[in-house]
Formats: sequence, structure tokens, C-alpha cells
Amino acid sequence: MSFKNNIKKTRVQLTKAIAIFAFLTEGLTASAQTHSSEKLHFGLVYPISSNGTHAPLDTNNLSVNLIAGISASEKGLSFAGFSNVVRNGAKGIQFAGFSNHIGKMAEGAQFAGFMNTYGESNGVSFAGFTNIASGNVKGAQFAGFSNIAKHVSGAQFAGFLNKSANLTGSQFAGFINIAGKKVGASQFAGFINIAENVKGSQFAGFINIAKKVKGSQIAGFINIADSSDYPIGIINIVKNGEMSIGVSTDENLTTMATFRSGGKVLYGIIGIGYNFENTDEVYAAEAGLGAHFFNAKTFSLNTELTSSMLESFKKGEYFKATLRVLPTLKITPFLSLSAGPSLNYVSTDTAEGRALTKKYITSKENKRGTNFYGLYAGYNAGIQVIF
Repeated sequence: MSFKNNIKKTRVQLTKAIAIFAFLTEGLTASAQTHSSEKLHFGLVYPISSNGTHAPLDTNNLSVNLIAGISASEKGLSFAGFSNVVRNGAKGIQFAGFSNHIGKMAEGAQFAGFMNTYGESNGVSFAGFTNIASGNVKGAQFAGFSNIAKHVSGAQFAGFLNKSANLTGSQFAGFINIAGKKVGASQFAGFINIAENVKGSQFAGFINIAKKVKGSQIAGFINIADSSDYPIGIINIVKNGEMSIGVSTDENLTTMATFRSGGKVLYGIIGIGYNFENTDEVYAAEAGLGAHFFNAKTFSLNTELTSSMLESFKKGEYFKATLRVLPTLKITPFLSLSAGPSLNYVSTDTAEGRALTKKYITSKENKRGTNFYGLYAGYNAGIQVIF
């Protein structure tokens, strides 16, 4: 009998709880409808909430949903364990364990464990994976993987990808930045930046691609542009710039075949060669950066900073950093001759490397006598075919 009594009591208590919940829900809804400017929305998941089935048409100052909530607009704080869905605009702050979805303007801040989507934004968005705006963004987007927007006035920060049609601000990406017609500030990417017209700078670990650049392109390997006067990279393919293939030699009979490429001011240098003085360390390679300090029709004054090495592919190393000044005579529009002095700093751990230069300005060894360092003056001369 006691067991049956317990069942009856449980049923009575459950019935009372349901009645109380229904009463409170009805009361909150009625109160919110009476005072629409101060509407509060509490719920589990649509339509189990204080706004009930009317929730998609309501504007709230506060929304708290244990799983997910839906509303017409938000004017304050919105919190959902999983997702917030706002059909129109939202002003204030939205927190969601998984995603926030705002149909029109998002003003304020959005925090989502995975995704934020909205029409336009005036504020900041933080997402564990992606922020997607179908319209313009004024403010900032922060995402673990990607940010996508139409026009950005502010900044995008992503672990992998940033994409915008136009950018007035900056992009920071672990891998790639893509900006369409216009970039009004800078792009920073671990691998590649892509844009059309850039009024600012591009910084990439590997490659920058643009049409017209008013600023600098700085890449770990290659820059590509129609117009870019200040590219900093090993290879710079600039349509209105200059490229040349040349052969040069120095005071140590290291002869290099080099490729120079760049804009009207800065250019990159890469080369391979052979040393005719050594017996073992004979294979040479160099890379560097050059600048046209004076560039006339028949004469130019170029300054180059390079790093080179001699290698036997066995034991022993020879590294050299060189600063050289090269007066260059342009014999024809396609052929030039250059020759000038250089200042060289050498680091080597071989006897052959030490003996390669006879006179040093200054030199020293480490305490164990295994490494040698020396500073000396030299020269460089060469011929280049321009195309």
C-alpha cells in the first residue's frame, strides 16, 4: 500500500509542478507583453520558454536559454547553451556554446564556441572556428580557423584564412589572406597574401600576390605584382619592374650565375656557382637583397646585401655575409656591366676556408680553435642580361 501511495503522491507533485510552470510562463509572457520595452526571455529550447511560440516575433532585453533560443531582435544580453538565433538585429552581447546567428546587424560582441554568422557587424566577434558576415564589418573578427566578410573596416584575425572583398584595415592569418579589389592597410599571413590593389603592405612567410602595390611586399620567398617598387623577397616578379640573369666573380674566384628581380627601388638576388680556388668546398649558393640608389638610363648605383656559402657536402662549413656597392654601366637596354668594392664577414670551421682570404681587417677564433671569424675587403664584378 505504501508503494501505491508513493506513486499517487509523485503524480500529484508532478501535476502541481506542471501547473506552476504553466502559470509562471503565462505570467512572464503577459508581463513582457505589457512592458514590451523590458521583455525578459527564459527557456529551455523553442518553444519551451516564457515567450512560447511567439518567441520568433519578440524583441528581448535579456534572453537566457539552456539549449537554444529564437527571437526577432535582441537589445541586451543573450545566452544559450548551444545556439542563439536572432531573425533581425542584435545590440549587446551574445554568448553561445556553439553558434550565434543574427539575420541583420550585429552591434556589440558575439562569443561562440564554433560559429558566428550575421548580415553586418559593428563590433567584435569571437568564434572557435569561423565568423561569417554576408555584408560589411566595422570592427574586428577573431576566429580559430576563418573569417569571411564583404567589406572590412577594422581587422580580421584567423588561424588559417581571412577573406574580404574590400579591406580598410588589416588581416592576420596563419596561412592565407584574400582581399578583393582594395586593401587600405596591411596583410600578414604565414604562407600567402592575395589582393588586387594594396595601399599598405603585404607580409607573408612564402608568397604575396597583388596587382598594384603602394607600399611594401615582404615575403619569405616570392612576390608577384603588376606594380610594386619595394618588394622584399628572394624572387620578385613585377610586371613594370626589372629582371636580369648574370654571371659574376669575386676576390676568391667564386663565380656565380645569378637571377635578380624586383621593382624600381628594391630587388632580390638568388644564385648558384663554383669556387675555382678551393679543392673541397667548391659548390656555392647565395641569396640577398639589393637597392637602386641611383638609376638613370645608362648608369645606376646598386647596393647589395647577400649571404653566401661554400659547400663540399661533407664535413665543414663556410658562410659569408657581404655588403657590396656596384656602379653599373648600361651598355644597351638589355646588357649591363658592374664592378665595385665589398665588405665581407666570414665564419668557417675548415682550414681551407681560413686560407681562402690572405688578408683580414680583423679576425678571431673561438676558445677551442674550431671556428674562425674574419672581416675583410674584397670586390665583385659581373655582367647582366636584362629582360
